[in-house]
Amino acid sequence: MKWKNLALAASLLCGLVSHSQALTADQVKSFTLPNGMKFLVLESHTIPNANMYTYWKVGSRNEVPGITGLSHFFEHMMFNGSKKFGPKQFDRTMEAAGGANNAYTNNDLTVYQDWFPATALPVIFDLESDRIANLSIDPKMVDSERGVVLSERSTGLENSNLRSLWGAVYATAFHAHPYAIPTIGHESDIKAWTQADLENYFKTYYSPNNAVAVIVGAVKADEVKRLAEQYFAKAPQRALPPVVRTVEPEQKGERRVFVRKESATTPNLMVSYKVPATNNPDYYALQVLNSILTEGKTSRLYQALVDKRLATQVGADYGKAFDPGLFNFFAVAANQVPAAKVEAALLAEIDKLIREGVSEEEVQKVKNQKLLNFYRAQETINGKAAQIGDYEVYFGDYKKLFDAPEAYRRLRAADIQRVAATYFKKSQRTVGVLAASEE
Repeated sequence: MKWKNLALAASLLCGLVSHSQALTADQVKSFTLPNGMKFLVLESHTIPNANMYTYWKVGSRNEVPGITGLSHFFEHMMFNGSKKFGPKQFDRTMEAAGGANNAYTNNDLTVYQDWFPATALPVIFDLESDRIANLSIDPKMVDSERGVVLSERSTGLENSNLRSLWGAVYATAFHAHPYAIPTIGHESDIKAWTQADLENYFKTYYSPNNAVAVIVGAVKADEVKRLAEQYFAKAPQRALPPVVRTVEPEQKGERRVFVRKESATTPNLMVSYKVPATNNPDYYALQVLNSILTEGKTSRLYQALVDKRLATQVGADYGKAFDPGLFNFFAVAANQVPAAKVEAALLAEIDKLIREGVSEEEVQKVKNQKLLNFYRAQETINGKAAQIGDYEVYFGDYKKLFDAPEAYRRLRAADIQRVAATYFKKSQRTVGVLAASEE
């Protein structure tokens, strides 16, 4: 029966691959303006809409003590006025043109996402280019948004056990590298930012040669280029930001941190291991390992922890990162179960995988699902834009997107066991526990 299911998944995959063959590397058109701003354009006429994802290479890894949180703060400020469009006019103008938007900030990036009817492309370019070239950093608006961010920070820490634990684990795992800095920043820094801090930060990181714009949808590449030259070429180019020079020293022993939170009803556990940057060849094997251990009710850690009533939740996070980062496991203990028992069971399951490996059937099942999800994402303009942009910034070239299917296909069980043994070592581990009291 299991092999029958795998054959069915393979059949579905073949159908998706056939459907997706229109998306090839040569269909992505690339150009760079004289000011250094790079554009990637994919014509996709399945619906009369388009999107624009603008990747700014600035996140908390670019911050230093005293100005932490500024990357996230500018995600707010970019919607609060420019030379042509006053406060709150960005959203109103976009909505009037039938569009919508969102944005996010992480360790490495700040990304602005616009969705709109393709006919509204000139309006979107007008909006985006104006806030790049002429952002208003009005002191009154700064004070208002400073209060919003402080509230967001305190509310998030109060309401999320995982967020509280996450910050403590990262601050413990990284002694030198700025991945130790929380994206939202430290409270004292948020309160103390000066006008000069903000102006210098914007000039340093919001130079057009520090951005990549991805446009996907019912557009013509030549028209996108013409409009980009009309609207974005006026944004002044400045020197590229300073590179992040700090390299985290090798971790040579397990680190532990305890977070006391009186409102916690049961302990929360986080076990994190040092892993390479996303552009490392082991990225795909680690993605498969993640799925085998934590995705779905048939995953190994779900069966070892949740099915055995040691935990009510178990999961993992292995996200993308410019520099070596963390592979995080997390679990919420069941009622009356101490964190130590959950930790022991989780580590035992990881050690078992390292000793005994995984079956080729397990690996093939996950590979099928990864490839299904990969091609399924390409059925939407949003999925296409995110894939193209992510590969451009994290892997160094959007063309590497088209190597991903083969990278998954060639993985074998031995590869999964090897990466587990390589990276899931006690000396590379940081363990965090959040609970109402020490056990």
